[in-house]
Amino acid sequence: MKYGIIGAGAMGYRFGVMMQENAGINVDFIDTWEPNVEKVRQQGGVTVSRDHENRHIVPINIYYPEEYNGHPDVWIIFKKQMQLADELQRDYDAGIFHDDQYVFSAMNGMGHFEKIAQYFHKDHIICGTAMIATRLDAPADVDFMGAVDSEVMHMARYNNEAPDETTQQVFDDFKSARLGPVYANDWKGMCMSKVVFNAVCNTLCTMFEMPMGQFIEYPGVPEMARQLFNESFDTCERAGIRLIESRQEEIDSVTTISKAYKYHYPSMYQDFSKGRPTEVDYINGYIAKIGRENDYICRTHEFLIHEVHMAEMMRKYHHQQENAIQYS
Repeated sequence: MKYGIIGAGAMGYRFGVMMQENAGINVDFIDTWEPNVEKVRQQGGVTVSRDHENRHIVPINIYYPEEYNGHPDVWIIFKKQMQLADELQRDYDAGIFHDDQYVFSAMNGMGHFEKIAQYFHKDHIICGTAMIATRLDAPADVDFMGAVDSEVMHMARYNNEAPDETTQQVFDDFKSARLGPVYANDWKGMCMSKVVFNAVCNTLCTMFEMPMGQFIEYPGVPEMARQLFNESFDTCERAGIRLIESRQEEIDSVTTISKAYKYHYPSMYQDFSKGRPTEVDYINGYIAKIGRENDYICRTHEFLIHEVHMAEMMRKYHHQQENAIQYS
């Protein structure tokens, strides 16, 4: 099958390049970030490395939505939550969506499948999560974090039915690309398992501006993780959402994954460090939201949300201070 990647960022590049190089699959990239598109065209592809080593250029096809005339069988969407609505509308206006197409997404946070369902039939939506760490260091410059064949991802149909022929082919293609797919039966429990993990590692690493290897050095991390996970699990149980991992498995995964990706700065920090809005409202905020909808207050998550937004607010004062020092 032919695939189109919407969002040539860290994860979009990771999936597309691995599908091209490992499985020989035909992939087109659609992006709206001009510096990224133009850099790819200037250098003849995207610069790829793994754990800062073996930098090389991989030739790819990249297009703005308005100039794309292809017809992929499956779209793969990797955009930031706060960018997705505008991106989908622009793509729709460009006429690149068709009724026969399927769509897969493994974005961080929650809320994206409801937006995607406005443009695609629910039977054609494949939900995913990816425990795959990737950095976009500059336009058209991506770093795959973690050892080869360490990739793990989950997928489930939006209608929670058994895989149909196309979904099975997507699974097989991901397997050939060495992306480590695992099939799940319930998309919401699958996705929330990733959200509650990100609500610990992504948010705390962002607050203290550190990679995961330094994060896990602090001996109090397991207890901090337990407190956050307990709130998340209590919320999900009240909402009738069954996570695919147990509380203890989630706690243990913080240590295992942080050590495996010790040089990785989570995506929330990557946004924060570049002065962009973070996805905290779609991660910790989503957990707190479904908690309040079910008469449960996630006090720690709500505190962290305020902390992240306060840190975002303080950037303007830090910028003022830097300018004052520079011209003093």
